[in-house]
Amino acid sequence: MLAAVASGASHISGLLRSEDVIATVRAFRDMGVEIEDAEDGRLTVRGVGPAGLKMPQAQLDLGNSGTALRLLAGLLAGQNVEATLTGDDSLRKRPMRRIEEPLRLMGARVIPSEGGVPPVLIRQSNTLQGIDYAMPVASAQVKSAILLAGMYATGETCIDEPQITRDHTERMLETFGYPCRRDRLRVCLQGGGTLHGTDIDVPGDLSSAAFFLVGAAINPGSRITVKGVGVNPTRDGILTVMRRMGAQIEITNQRVAGNEPVADITVRHAPLTGVEIPPDLVSLAIDEFPVIAIAAACAEGDTIVRGAEELRHKESDRIRAMVTGLKGVGVHAEELDDGMLIRGGEINGGQVPSYGDHRIAMAFCIASLRSAQPIMVHDCGNIATSFPDFLARADSAGLDVRRA
Repeated sequence: MLAAVASGASHISGLLRSEDVIATVRAFRDMGVEIEDAEDGRLTVRGVGPAGLKMPQAQLDLGNSGTALRLLAGLLAGQNVEATLTGDDSLRKRPMRRIEEPLRLMGARVIPSEGGVPPVLIRQSNTLQGIDYAMPVASAQVKSAILLAGMYATGETCIDEPQITRDHTERMLETFGYPCRRDRLRVCLQGGGTLHGTDIDVPGDLSSAAFFLVGAAINPGSRITVKGVGVNPTRDGILTVMRRMGAQIEITNQRVAGNEPVADITVRHAPLTGVEIPPDLVSLAIDEFPVIAIAAACAEGDTIVRGAEELRHKESDRIRAMVTGLKGVGVHAEELDDGMLIRGGEINGGQVPSYGDHRIAMAFCIASLRSAQPIMVHDCGNIATSFPDFLARADSAGLDVRRA
């Protein structure tokens, strides 16, 4: 996204060719951005400058990517274009009011469909105004949408978070030469700046690595090393949670890539114990809770998650989806208003609905490592949303996972 509206070309290596990324690339091509695939796997994006995007001829279909839709709404709010953002059945159920309100306060014309869901119409608007916005709920997607709109606003845009959320957007803005002032729970930027094309090496995704890290932790005799993984401190909550549960985790070869901290992570099997996960850790591990729930099912005692209402607004209601799935394989689990309680015990196997949610599907694949009987996970097509080669990686790591 930033490369598309930068001045000059950007070269991106280490890119995940997932459906979410492919949908984002397609959207910018539809808005006149030249994006080339190189033989060495790099992507070259020839930026059109801050106001160079063209009006798309059709709706921009972002598939299952809530990140792409919410961030693109912020970016397009300050462009002189009109566009409609849509996606698949799951995405068209995701709430958009959280981005509509702050963008409207800035002067943007962001119009969701009835019920506050996509498709979302972005109309041409006059000059945006910077705002000082206190976010009611911690959300990196909402924060990022406001920051992207803030680049096109008059004056300064500042955001106060109730809890720390991932700061990839702030780091990436700085990498493209756009200054961003950060002070723990507050981030500000001045409108009217310029992004400059650059070279980016994308770190490995901790959310994807988490499935195999938990797999090694719960499976007797296992050890796994995942190399080149991003260990950004605003999103490494799963490592903190797993350590509190007793997991043996070693971090080595720490370095920086693309303005992000990167390392190799080794996990060895160890007995796990249930823990209480406090709200201040939730935002640092928000995407990893499906597989954290599997670790909890294999731990001794109860694991309690509170302050995790945001999980109800992902690709599925992940609180309900995980509790339903765990009960389906014989694990004691209870749904709380803002979280869940999971009592460790035997995983018996059985039928699990994934509700079309890639992380739910992959989590129960990992649960099969400790299951007495096979687990059949239904509606898994969206695994390619974030991890297109998951089955191949699972096979190479020794899991017995087959496509039915």
